[in-house]
Amino acid sequence: MEKKYRDLVERLLRIREIGALSGLIIVTFIFTLLSANFFTWRNFIGIFTTSSELGIIAIGICFLMIAGEFDLSVGSVFAVAPMIGATLANSGVPMVLAFLAGLAFAGLIGLLNGIIVIKARIPSFIATLGSMMFFRGVLLAVSQGFTIDYLGEETGFLNALGGKLAFGMRASGLWFILGMIILSVILTQTKYGNHISAVGGNPGTAKAVGINVNKVKLINFTICSVFAGLAGFTMFGRFHSIDPTAGQLLELEAIASSVIGGALLTGGYGSITGAFIGAFLIGVMRSGLILAGAPAYWYQGFIGVILVLAVIMNTKIRKAVVGE
Repeated sequence: MEKKYRDLVERLLRIREIGALSGLIIVTFIFTLLSANFFTWRNFIGIFTTSSELGIIAIGICFLMIAGEFDLSVGSVFAVAPMIGATLANSGVPMVLAFLAGLAFAGLIGLLNGIIVIKARIPSFIATLGSMMFFRGVLLAVSQGFTIDYLGEETGFLNALGGKLAFGMRASGLWFILGMIILSVILTQTKYGNHISAVGGNPGTAKAVGINVNKVKLINFTICSVFAGLAGFTMFGRFHSIDPTAGQLLELEAIASSVIGGALLTGGYGSITGAFIGAFLIGVMRSGLILAGAPAYWYQGFIGVILVLAVIMNTKIRKAVVGE
């Protein structure tokens, strides 16, 4: 009986998302006790909507982090891509084409980030920090700080990006789930997914066995930015307008979601599903604190505490699994 119990515990510990899932259950339980309005369908929909926009960025950045790199420009890309789309659509370009143009520009930013990191051989943290500041500055200068509203009558496609669905759900939630499935399949079921983990775990060894390390990193930088642009468009689809300050600090919350979900800051290990859960956990924290009547400035502090606890828990789980 004792052996079966130990085997069960070991199997549970081998689940990469167990730390994030445990945290989500505990936090949900606590806020359910603190507020009668927390555990309701309406609140769940609100949490899932805001978590989806963060989560789409988080799963993209987790995909990149597993390859051993960071991207701090995703918050700026979140605003830049839909701003380009809105500007083109308002000038008469069909919304679908404006959307594709915005995503293409987002991908170009990611590709540029990757090229700078690889060719200049500077840390991705520094390269993308510069990119974040540059594109945010350009965005604010061009828009003069004003919100851009969508002036067209073609709203069907925008609703498909962030509009309401049945039972109060938003389309952004479907994009979030679809993105998680696609990236999870790539990471766990394809040869390229193995290459990503190998590059993040040990680039030298990966290169020695014939993996094109630079190509993998360029692709992942591009995918990360495209997902950030998609997240921005889901928000644009929800409000039919875009604020040039949108997405500020989202890059840090996205990285926090990935780390809470089990991703290593050093690369080579992570879970797209874990990042999904991590983003939802952050959404639960935000909503729970509001309903509990806590001051708004407590939110960042609680996220910091959860992040540190998640890293400690994930480290202990990994050590327990490998027997260190």
